Amino acid sequence: MDELKPMDAEQLREYGHKMVDFIADYYKNIENFPVLSQVQPGYLRELLPDSAPVHPESLQDVLDDVQSKILPGVTHWQSPDYFAYFPSNSSVAGFLGEMLSAGINMVGFSWITSPAATELEMIVLDWLAKALKLPDEFLSTGQGGGVIQGTASEAVLVVLLAARDQVLIRAGKDAIGKLVVYSSDQNHSSLQKACKIAGIHPENFRVLKTDSSTDYALSPESLSGAISQDISSGLIPFFLGATVGTTSSTAVDPLPELGKISNSNGLWFHIDAAYAGSACVCPEYRHCINGVEGANSFNMNAHKWFLTNFDCSALWVKDRSALIQSLSTNPEFLKNKASQDNKVVDYKDWQIPLGRRFRSLKLWMVLRLYGLENLQAYIRNHIELARKFEELVNLDPRFEVAAPRRFSLVCFRLLSAENNVERANQLNRELLEAVNSTGELFISHTVLSETYILRFAVGAPLTEERHVVEAWKTLQEKASFLLSKLIE
Repeated sequence: MDELKPMDAEQLREYGHKMVDFIADYYKNIENFPVLSQVQPGYLRELLPDSAPVHPESLQDVLDDVQSKILPGVTHWQSPDYFAYFPSNSSVAGFLGEMLSAGINMVGFSWITSPAATELEMIVLDWLAKALKLPDEFLSTGQGGGVIQGTASEAVLVVLLAARDQVLIRAGKDAIGKLVVYSSDQNHSSLQKACKIAGIHPENFRVLKTDSSTDYALSPESLSGAISQDISSGLIPFFLGATVGTTSSTAVDPLPELGKISNSNGLWFHIDAAYAGSACVCPEYRHCINGVEGANSFNMNAHKWFLTNFDCSALWVKDRSALIQSLSTNPEFLKNKASQDNKVVDYKDWQIPLGRRFRSLKLWMVLRLYGLENLQAYIRNHIELARKFEELVNLDPRFEVAAPRRFSLVCFRLLSAENNVERANQLNRELLEAVNSTGELFISHTVLSETYILRFAVGAPLTEERHVVEAWKTLQEKASFLLSKLIE
């Protein structure tokens, strides 16, 4: 075989076919792998050389190593038996878009660096905003617009920075020690990390307690009370992070009430719908984001449950100038006529890094090759499979559903005969470990009101009813074994 050139159309065709075949075979056989990797830390160092090869090796040798050395160390997020965390969807359309993006391989930090990359991103995020029935203020045709971030963590960071800088312009830069951020204890930890990066004092990050009385949603009364107390202490409330579909239990915060409180107190109101936002393209779930009209920013991850390969986190803002004022730089070497004439969007000013990939291609392909009708059916199918799993849990008196199911996540636990919280928690820890170590499925856990809860999140593209039923059988078998040990 000829030596591999840096780039050659015919070699790319030949090698690309081999790689596509390899990946297609991986998907064909994905059920044969343990879902959760069973390797020990440091396993790979023992299998690979300690320095890079001097002379080229063949693609076949590399693929053989992927098969024998890399795949055993992979947790298979696309497996139909993957029910942990939240899904991270891959699809044929998403893969093709990712492939095309890698092929073009441009760095689209400003409009001039690839006009199509900027303009397609604006258009597809307007399409998605309309599918979600977001208010017109979030469309690029007005003062706001959408931008693709890498993750929801980046999305919340950039809007937090924009909100911080707006306040500091008014209150003076020395007021940073008085700025207060609010969220529930169910909010994603990414907001806490964003506060650290943004210089918000740790003691001014208010984590408001939730409980089962509100199904773990943030109580408006609790928020109002905290804001009043902080104002009377001379502090400056400035940011609220709310969630639609919390990580632990998919709780939905009461957006209309939270929006009113935020607006009357001058807070930036951000909605994180990273997981559940996808469900809101279905008319019967759109009510979950009622109140979004009161928000300054809204985020959902197309890479979770919307068939778009990682990474693709859609963020919309009502006022793009707030982001740009906070994040723009204008060095001489990036100056150009289109930007200086204010005729274009330069997405470098809407994000942390300068460089950015052509991520809108894959979202465009997903929307075009599946269409909203099929995407809605895809979401509904997962929700129905989760409902069936919930039904199975309810039929077994040894288990209980531990939080209301809203979308495709079921929170459940094995009950302990003794009325002892710690013993019950330990029993569920052991059940999680027993189930995951089989390699037959992968689930994860959370803690709600000091109770250890198992999470079963349906959302992998290949998951069918048979996978859900088999997963439940494995859970029942392991539960029977653990309970029999208690009796002995």
